[in-house]
Amino acid sequence: MPDAVRILFVGDIVGSPGRQVFKSVLPRLRERYAVDLVFVNGENAAAGHGITSKVARELLASGADAITLGNHTYRLREVYPYLDEEPRILRPYNFQANQPGHGTCVVSAGATRVGLISLSGNVFMDLALPALPQADAALRSLQGKVDQIIVDFHAEATSEKVAMGWYLDGRVAAVVGTHTHVQTADSRVLPGGTAYITDLGMTGARGGILGVRREQALGTMLTRMPNRFEPSDDDLWLHGAVIETAPDSNRALAITAVAEPLTPAQT
Repeated sequence: MPDAVRILFVGDIVGSPGRQVFKSVLPRLRERYAVDLVFVNGENAAAGHGITSKVARELLASGADAITLGNHTYRLREVYPYLDEEPRILRPYNFQANQPGHGTCVVSAGATRVGLISLSGNVFMDLALPALPQADAALRSLQGKVDQIIVDFHAEATSEKVAMGWYLDGRVAAVVGTHTHVQTADSRVLPGGTAYITDLGMTGARGGILGVRREQALGTMLTRMPNRFEPSDDDLWLHGAVIETAPDSNRALAITAVAEPLTPAQT
């Protein structure tokens, strides 16, 4: 019989500072919340934009059980073969079928088979096929293969994220939003039993602007000229959520937002 599972889902990891805080903070979060599985969004894990195979392996070695991506999936060409080879790294399911990678995977926690789905939004993000019908297709692809399903919806518009939560309520254990890098205060279990949060937040520098050096972001805003953005290392935090699923059911019992700083002793 499938068991209840506690899943820590970590919000967008930004650059090497984000990877540092993930690796350093994860052990105490595992102990505090009795975590069974760890999922991370690695969309910005390589220097703030995209991911490489080396960085992905680092995240997996640091404790991630699977990695989701988003609109920067194909920023760095080096990772393309790895996206096909490694089952634990996901690009959005609703990208084109002929593009590198895959959008679902299955990981086990004891007797429980947990399916993970990556999806991309469409509003302000003209990259992917329509999200709602593709969510249905992703669920069909996992039918009979999993006991519980977690969805990472990497989207810009809060309205679209809320819509996805309601659309999948009762059909998956959790829908978590990523991409906008600011943790929202709306974590809850919807009436059908689906845990939901509009955005997990960011794992990286709270002292930057969405994880990048604030002087660079401010410079672009002031001058309207392009600028090279680099990850900030000012005031590092891990943001995410712990989802507790129900035993023998594709439902959630609880979702708890997590905001954990890197302590001075860990820097």
